[in-house]
Amino acid sequence: MSLKENISMVKEELSTEEQFFEQAVKTERFVKKYKKPLIAAVAAVVLAVIGTAAYDAYAGSKRDAANAAYLTLQSDPANTAAKETLKANAPLLFDAWKMSEAIKSGDVKALQALASSPASEVADVSSYEAAAITKDAKALGSYSYRQGGVYKEMALIDEAVLLMQEGKTDEAHRRLQMIGDQSPLAALAEALSHYGVK
Repeated sequence: MSLKENISMVKEELSTEEQFFEQAVKTERFVKKYKKPLIAAVAAVVLAVIGTAAYDAYAGSKRDAANAAYLTLQSDPANTAAKETLKANAPLLFDAWKMSEAIKSGDVKALQALASSPASEVADVSSYEAAAITKDAKALGSYSYRQGGVYKEMALIDEAVLLMQEGKTDEAHRRLQMIGDQSPLAALAEALSHYGVK
């Protein structure tokens, strides 16, 4: 290897080391200049990760407590502690449980109260059940006009039966005609239209 090549190699190494040190100095200046914002950003990320993990653990704990309380209430509906736990940890599930109990016992007042539940399905079914149990044709009619009612067509059938019992056959037939041909209740509606209720 010639002297010229050695000098060229040494220059190249020095140039590389110089670039490395220059980059290190720039990085150090950057870190010094933005030290506080960088620490704050890292701290924020760490806190977000810890917060998310803590929230997930908390939510999981609430869910587990609610599930355990719900299972307890299935076998022991009078268990006050389970009711309070379910209500505190899963209020919408608590409303669903109250609705099923009210339907079993025919508790119209409880169903009417649940008609304003924030759980839309509970409110919907409770409205229908309260009207059906009390045989309230007006409430059934109101329910049957509700957009997206779960038991909309069943309410029409119930209302038509009540109207036929009152001798209002034409009005009952108009209500039954509101049930579409594709409905699972279409055959029942047709039978009621043709034969009435004895």
